[in-house]
Amino acid sequence: MIQILTTGGTIDKVYFDANSKFEIGESLLPELLRESNIHDGYIIRELMRKDSLELTDDDRATILEAVRTSDCSRILITHGTDTMAQTAQVLKPLADRTIVLTGAMQPARMRRTDAIFNVGFAWAAAQLLPSGVYIAMNGEVFEAGAVRKNLEAQKFERIAAD
Repeated sequence: MIQILTTGGTIDKVYFDANSKFEIGESLLPELLRESNIHDGYIIRELMRKDSLELTDDDRATILEAVRTSDCSRILITHGTDTMAQTAQVLKPLADRTIVLTGAMQPARMRRTDAIFNVGFAWAAAQLLPSGVYIAMNGEVFEAGAVRKNLEAQKFERIAAD
């Protein structure tokens, strides 16, 4: 069984106009899982609906506690990409389980989204990786503490571990 925690982020953004006014809507994760033909083996829990730039230390403590108290040894977390690496770093002390964070560069509601691929890839990563904390984005897996988002390139990249 995989525990899936949703926190919001671009994957769940809903845009209202051309000026990029948005809110974090209801998670499309159940729909993304169905489209990926994943119908069971998971428990979804919504923790919050926030853009990752709005996440606070208290929010990260909430995520940490949700992972810590989960009965599952494999956890998948949907998260905004801007501060995903920070949250992964906060989760590093829970290295006795496999924790995989993923998200999207484009909202799941958009036609050209990477959300479906990233969720499927993270699902596989959560099942196959050994214990540890990881980010799974766009076909690559990164260890917590050795990754950053390159805003200019709009992708994640490895850095020297801290």
